[in-house]
Amino acid sequence: MDLHRPFQAILLKRLLEPLPLLQVLLGPRQVGKTTAATQIFQTWQGAKLMVSADAPIPLSADWIRYQWQQAKNLGEEALLIIDEIQKVPGWSEQIKILFDAERRKKHLRVLLLGSSSLNLQKGLSESLAGRFELSFAPHWSFAECSAAFGWDFKTYLKFGGYPGAQPFIGDVERWRQYILNSIIEPVLGRDILGQVRIDKPALFRQCFELIAQYPAQEVSLAKLLGQLQDRGNATTIKYYLNLFEQTYLIRSLTKYSGSQLAVRASSPKILILNNALTHAWTSPLRIDIDPVWYGRVFEATLGAQLAQIPNSQLFYWREGNAEVDFVLKTGTHIYGIEIKSGVRQTTTRGLETFSKKYPKAKCLLWAEAECMAFLTQKMHLE
Repeated sequence: MDLHRPFQAILLKRLLEPLPLLQVLLGPRQVGKTTAATQIFQTWQGAKLMVSADAPIPLSADWIRYQWQQAKNLGEEALLIIDEIQKVPGWSEQIKILFDAERRKKHLRVLLLGSSSLNLQKGLSESLAGRFELSFAPHWSFAECSAAFGWDFKTYLKFGGYPGAQPFIGDVERWRQYILNSIIEPVLGRDILGQVRIDKPALFRQCFELIAQYPAQEVSLAKLLGQLQDRGNATTIKYYLNLFEQTYLIRSLTKYSGSQLAVRASSPKILILNNALTHAWTSPLRIDIDPVWYGRVFEATLGAQLAQIPNSQLFYWREGNAEVDFVLKTGTHIYGIEIKSGVRQTTTRGLETFSKKYPKAKCLLWAEAECMAFLTQKMHLE
C-alpha cells in the first residue's frame, strides 16, 4: 500500500525551504507517522539519514550529537530524520544546542517524530520555542480507508481508522484485543501514566472506558462521577479529559456562547476521534441493530472530520430544548451544522433558534448526501 497522506506534501515543502525550522510530526499512535516519514526519506533526492531512538537500552544525548554529525558529514542540505526522539532523556535540550549552533547554515533539514505526543509536546514547549514547526498526522478519514482498503461507510463506522487493525476486522474479538492492547493501553499506560503523575490510575482508566461509550454526547461531569466506581471530583475528571485530548483520543467540545463564563460552566460534548476506541468496549456489530447508536457514531464521525479543519474552532450549542450539533468558527465565518443521519428525527427548530440568536452565522442541515460529500472531500465549507 503506497498511500500518501495530505500532510506529507506540506511537510516536504517545508523541509525544502532555504532555511527551514525544525520540523516536528505529531499525531495519535498507529496512524502512520513513521510510514509517512519513511516515504519522505525514500523520495528525498539529496543526502539523507533516518534513525530511530527505539533501543533496548535508553540512549543518551551523545547519540543525538553523533547522528547529527553523521548527517552533516553527508554534505550540505542533508535530511536527518529521528524517530522515537522522545525516548532519549534530555532530547529537546540537546536538539536546541545543535540547532542554535547552525541556525544560519544550510547543513541539515531535520524531521523529528515519536509515538508519545505528550512527551514531545512537553519538550517542544520547554526548550524549542521559536525553533520548530508542527505538522499533524490525524486519524485516518473515511476517504483514506476507502481508498486504501475498499471500505464502505458502515465498515468505517464500525472499525474506525487504524490501518494496522485492518487485517483483523473479520474476527471481531481479535480486532478488539488489538485495539485494546496495541493502541489504547500504550497511550494510557506509557504516554500518559508513564509521563504524568496520576494518583488513581484505576479511576483514570475507568474514566476513559466510560467516556468512550458516549460518542458525540453532552456529558454532565456530575453524572460521569456518579457512574465511576472510585471516588473522584469534577476537577480531577476535567484533568483526565484534558490528558485524553492532548493525546488525540478525544475532543471535548464546549458550548458556543458569547460569554466565556458560560463556556467554562457548560457540560462538555465528547467527540471520540476514532470509532475503534468506542467499539473496543461496545461491539462494532451494534451499528447493525441499534439505530440510535448508529446515529451517535455517525455524528461523532462527522464531528471528528470537522475537528480536523485547520485554523478553526469547534463547539456545540444548546439553549433550552433547542440545540445544534456543531458550531464551527473558521476565520470570520460561523457555521451552525445539524447532522441528519437518516435514522433519527431531526427538526430545524435548533437551527432556526440559533440563526435568530446569531444572524451572521450560516446554518446548514446535512442529510446523508451532504455528510458523505463532506467526508469524501467532494464538498468543502466556503
